[in-house]
Amino acid sequence: MSLKGSNVTIRQATPEDVDTLVTFQLAMADETEEKSLDPDLLRAGIDAVFKSPNKGFYIVAELEDRTVGGLLITYEWSDWRNATIWWIQSVYVDQSSRRKGVYRAMHDDIFNAARSREDVCGVRLYVERTNLVAQQTYVSMDMAKSHYDLYEVDFVL
Repeated sequence: MSLKGSNVTIRQATPEDVDTLVTFQLAMADETEEKSLDPDLLRAGIDAVFKSPNKGFYIVAELEDRTVGGLLITYEWSDWRNATIWWIQSVYVDQSSRRKGVYRAMHDDIFNAARSREDVCGVRLYVERTNLVAQQTYVSMDMAKSHYDLYEVDFVL
């Protein structure tokens, strides 16, 4: 996908993108949550998606022949809808490429793909409460804050 007036290209990620995705996720965790991830555990987690496509898929954004962004789609089954909800996760755009339409291109690519499928009934994401820039970005793309709160028990981090 290429945006009008933009040189952003979106493609499905391949195992050759793992090093870049690891770099992106290490930076994202540090920037948004001040967390230091275990690089080996992270690499294994990213590799697992490529080895088991039922877990999800990654897309990457390229600008001027350089990979500058990426995100992960994972799946949630909805028995109420008898369809799958796609979850946007692990969103990252390289700092030097922000405000250039990179996330918008990835967002539009995912939403166009999801809308074209009868087995996908929606797209969701979660965002750190303090990440106001990301929240404003999602609202500007017609996403609405959900009426759900997220609760968790995290056994790893």
